[in-house]
Amino acid sequence: MTSPYDDIINLPHHVSANHPQMSMCDRAAQFSPFAALTGYEDAIGETGRMTDERRELSELKQSELNTKLAFLAKHLKEEQEVSIEFFVPDERKTGGSYHTIIGAVKKISLPDRIITLTNEVIRFDDISNISGAIFAKIENE
Repeated sequence: MTSPYDDIINLPHHVSANHPQMSMCDRAAQFSPFAALTGYEDAIGETGRMTDERRELSELKQSELNTKLAFLAKHLKEEQEVSIEFFVPDERKTGGSYHTIIGAVKKISLPDRIITLTNEVIRFDDISNISGAIFAKIENE
């Protein structure tokens, strides 16, 4: 069977005398996909990332937290381990997430409204729950 290219099909590959041959890596880069919308995938991923809304605490729950914070302030020297659930606002979008940390309370600042654990400083307004064995003593006082 004959084709219109039979006269050139077996000729040697042309090598330019003026231009050096391109490396395989550079040649492959010419055919890599073009990203016309740089950052688009990141923006879509960020939009799809879920955040939680800050929970509004009832007056009863706020009163319970205030009682526990006052109790902790009186018993700072005991350095009992407590578990604190608190809200961390998201840096990029509305909402945030709830984290739980366990540690010994080192300092409570009522004017600044912060509680300092071994490795974390938490604002009172971000706290949603405090628990620990030390609070069994509340009923005895």
